[in-house]
Amino acid sequence: QAGLLAGMKGTTPLTPLSDGFKQRLFGVDPKLGDFVYAAETYDAIVISSLAAQLAGSTKPSAIARQINGVTAGGTECDGIGDCLPLARQGKDIAYRGVSLKRGGFTDVGEPSTASYATMHFGATDRLDDNKTEYVGAGDESTTTTKPAPRPGKQSPGGAAGETGAPLVFGGLLPKTGDLALAYPPMGTAAALAVKEINAAGGVLGENVVWRDGDDGTSPAVAKRTVRKHIDDGVHVIIGAGASSISRAVLPDVVSAGVILFSPCNTDAGLSSIADKGLYFRTAPSDILQGKALADVIMRDGPQRITIVARKDSYGEGLQANVRTELERVGVPADRMQMLTYVPPE
Repeated sequence: QAGLLAGMKGTTPLTPLSDGFKQRLFGVDPKLGDFVYAAETYDAIVISSLAAQLAGSTKPSAIARQINGVTAGGTECDGIGDCLPLARQGKDIAYRGVSLKRGGFTDVGEPSTASYATMHFGATDRLDDNKTEYVGAGDESTTTTKPAPRPGKQSPGGAAGETGAPLVFGGLLPKTGDLALAYPPMGTAAALAVKEINAAGGVLGENVVWRDGDDGTSPAVAKRTVRKHIDDGVHVIIGAGASSISRAVLPDVVSAGVILFSPCNTDAGLSSIADKGLYFRTAPSDILQGKALADVIMRDGPQRITIVARKDSYGEGLQANVRTELERVGVPADRMQMLTYVPPE
């Protein structure tokens, strides 16, 4: 039905991307159609690499202890070419990359601030990029102030195997399943990050390695992929796509002592999940998107509000956060209706 979507709009975590970054992505995939979570995927790999360089080791627990500190409290640097040399010198850095612009990570390993795009459908039933608006959320003051451990040995010339290099990443992104439409920008960004890190000299004297993997938007598929990554000696798993999938595989990841670093999980409950300090994300919590989406809703001066959400940790979590924000600004309970649905197989 032509024109059915015209005027509809919504929010998505999205940082204003430079033309240079977009062109670098197109250099990997000239047919790339969107950029959602591309910046977050790129930054997750870069932050992990910088943390490993500072740790002087590929041991996941040592990398994990450096990750938050990579984003806070040191000399600000905004790219691989600037940050890796500083890390090799053992300097304290504050990475400000593509998605991480204002504040660094909080104590629990997630962004303290975020940028959201309000995207609008035009008359042709397609998103009109010319109408995209950006709104910020979060608070820089929640950036961690805990000092990171002192940098480890930075020389790659030690005894064989001393650092555990090369650093090995494993993909756990939705190449198939319900979220497969979101894979292209994340897969492209991962390839770009690995390419650029290695072009800059790699980590701990060796090129980083990427082992592909699919979460299938399915706990069963994701668990098989995680098991293979663990057996193959992966140090950092990038994913999963859905928050519910990360919840399903996290016990296996933690038991193996490996890092799980998601570029797109937003379930607020993951901030307090038992992870032994091994779970991180570059995607902001739904608490921040709840604020941004409530702001967009209130600008339209609605008379009644109905929120329809998937009946899972992501959908119900975001729904609750938006409702809380609407109540905070004075929307009466009798003007809001909450509905959920179970997605079909």
